[in-house]
Amino acid sequence: MKKETRTVVYDEELRLEAYRFEGTRQPFPNHFHEYYVVGFVEEGTRELSCRNREYTIKKGSIILFNPGDNHACAQRDDGTFDYRGFNISKEIMFDLAEEVTGRRELPGFSKNVIYDEEAACYLRLLHEMVMKGTGDLGKEETLLFLISLLIQNYGQPFESCIPECRKEIEKACEYMEQHFTERIYLEQICRHAGLSKSTLLRAFTKSKGVTPYRYLETIRINEAKKLLSEGTPPVEAAIRTGFSDQSHFTNYFNQFIGLAPGIYRDIFSERDGGAHGE
Repeated sequence: MKKETRTVVYDEELRLEAYRFEGTRQPFPNHFHEYYVVGFVEEGTRELSCRNREYTIKKGSIILFNPGDNHACAQRDDGTFDYRGFNISKEIMFDLAEEVTGRRELPGFSKNVIYDEEAACYLRLLHEMVMKGTGDLGKEETLLFLISLLIQNYGQPFESCIPECRKEIEKACEYMEQHFTERIYLEQICRHAGLSKSTLLRAFTKSKGVTPYRYLETIRINEAKKLLSEGTPPVEAAIRTGFSDQSHFTNYFNQFIGLAPGIYRDIFSERDGGAHGE
């Protein structure tokens, strides 16, 4: 069986993360990100669920996730999965969109899975340059060509990609975002939102595509990523984001991100010349 390798690089010039997973079999549970994901399948076949739609992704598939798009995937057969991709924050996407459209507004991708040879060429070329640490004009140029093509062919206003949510559901989200460092109980969320437990669970899952608990854990993971990128030790990051213990934190982080917290933190330590101490 092919040996599994996982590589992550942060590009300081482009201010984005590049991932390369080879030989992986790990399933990823239903979750979402606060950032955009643009990815490309090199080998393997997986079943992908995104925004309550089912896809079969395989060699040549390009994956486009908007911030907030709930998704999950698992291996379809006994083989392994090879994947390369980029994580792009909303802040950087604002800048990129303004460069290519002249309007400072977030784009939203109308499709989550596409097959586009031109986009695939730009994506692979850009990914290789980032992984090799290329620092010339061609890297930024390739990124702009890629984003321009994706927005032109698959873009729409970002707001149209966000499902309509009841005011009560937004109150529930607001409560979890404000209290994620604490031990939260369902009754507290329901009281703040003004809904019964059964109504909240049904309405929330239909609106957001994930359960309230999964939403809370995702908030914690996203905050932990920020802390780790600043050099915070994994133990401290676990405590500051409300996880009950480091083992729980490590397991969830690996499930969602595909890397152990310490490995994720190391890519930023290397970027800063090892300035982050233990």
